[in-house]
Amino acid sequence: MAGEEARNLHVVLFPFLAHGHIPAFLRLAGHLQALRPGLDVTLVSTPRLLGSLCPPGATSPPVQLHALPFTPADHGLPDGAESLADLHVHQFITFFQASESLRPAFDGFVAGIASPVCIIADAFFAWTADVARARGASHAVFLPGGAFGNAVFFSVWEHLPHTLTAGDEFPLLDFPDVVLHRTQLPRFMLAATGTDPWTAFFRRVIASCRKTNAVLVNTVQELEPSGLAMLRAIFGVQILPIGLVLTAPAPSKSHDDDDARIIEWLDAHPPRSVLYISFGSQNSISIHQMAELALGLEASGRPFLWAVRPPVGFEPTGGFDPRWLPAGFEDRIAQASKGLLVRGWAPQARILAHPSTGAFMTHCGWNSILEGVSHGVPLLGWPLGAEQFFNAMVVVEWGVCAEVARGNLESSAVERGEVAEAVGMVMGETEKGEGMRRNAGATARAMAAAWQGPGGSSAVSLEGFLRCVETSLLLR
Repeated sequence: MAGEEARNLHVVLFPFLAHGHIPAFLRLAGHLQALRPGLDVTLVSTPRLLGSLCPPGATSPPVQLHALPFTPADHGLPDGAESLADLHVHQFITFFQASESLRPAFDGFVAGIASPVCIIADAFFAWTADVARARGASHAVFLPGGAFGNAVFFSVWEHLPHTLTAGDEFPLLDFPDVVLHRTQLPRFMLAATGTDPWTAFFRRVIASCRKTNAVLVNTVQELEPSGLAMLRAIFGVQILPIGLVLTAPAPSKSHDDDDARIIEWLDAHPPRSVLYISFGSQNSISIHQMAELALGLEASGRPFLWAVRPPVGFEPTGGFDPRWLPAGFEDRIAQASKGLLVRGWAPQARILAHPSTGAFMTHCGWNSILEGVSHGVPLLGWPLGAEQFFNAMVVVEWGVCAEVARGNLESSAVERGEVAEAVGMVMGETEKGEGMRRNAGATARAMAAAWQGPGGSSAVSLEGFLRCVETSLLLR
């Protein structure tokens, strides 16, 4: 099928407007072009996000780029806010709703492509299935996240099982073997009534996902068989695991000096001795939690590298303020060579690949989980929002993660002593820590095997998907 029909195919990728979603779509483009050399691929997004992929002096990504006009201020959002990372959490639903306004421009773009088209869209843009149907295109949804986490997330939004009981624990209505606790629900899911804007948006997403031809999932068959089965039951369409799909855009040259300083600091530490802490590009903890975490890290006595973002309630794009942390904290850790604070962005992939990195405290976003575990690094989980709580359940089950805290609500407590104890357990020569390192190594090998040779499970899934698309186009 690598003949004329494959060369004529034009794949349009449409990731959601979030920094954590775009890298996986770029890596997916690489996989598609490796399987079909010369394949036309266009990644569609907003002007500012596309500009971040090609800063001045950087190498252009190996795909075509097409910008859709988007004016956040027209929807009551801050001017220039083209990503979730630019917003406070309470503004997210307005942003989700605003993103649906991209439909006319996207439809016009697809209508102008002369070649046969296959649209691969983020689940939050699953409304593109209607565009595909109207334009005679093939369609797939790509979930950059994992199978179980997404399945639970969509199941809760569809049925709101927590509203049917006064208890703290409750089973999923469609998967009663899965029991959740209220502390595992993000704040807007916890407050949902069924008539609120959040529920309405995600139920539109679910309905649109059921119209697609296939759902591609950034996971591995051997690691998430039950989660994949749950997705099949929810959407009733073909579910194809094609992970590990993960990469990061090339950093801007403005980061070069900071990168060198970070790597030099890691080079000065023994293998597996440093704890890396990051809560992702759009998540943070409360200022009280930040203080407790800082004191817990200090009490652990272990070297750490912490990518610090503004606490909840502070301007997400604002600068660093030392008052977020305990008095004298940064000076003490610097003098003792025990810690390094990175203000905002950090070269996470390089940090996790470094031999000095021994564990990763993470918000359990799927990109971060894959980046850590693919390098054999065990995790300390601190889920904060979206499906992260359910992702944490997966990696705890894999035996590669210990959950150290949960959430960032005022009621979400974290104690410095518990932080120090958890860090010591994972980083130290403890039986559990050793087991987590072994399990992380085994999981990394399973992830790599899915793309090794033509018989790897994920390679087979993506090749099968392409063949189905090509065949369907031939029959039209």
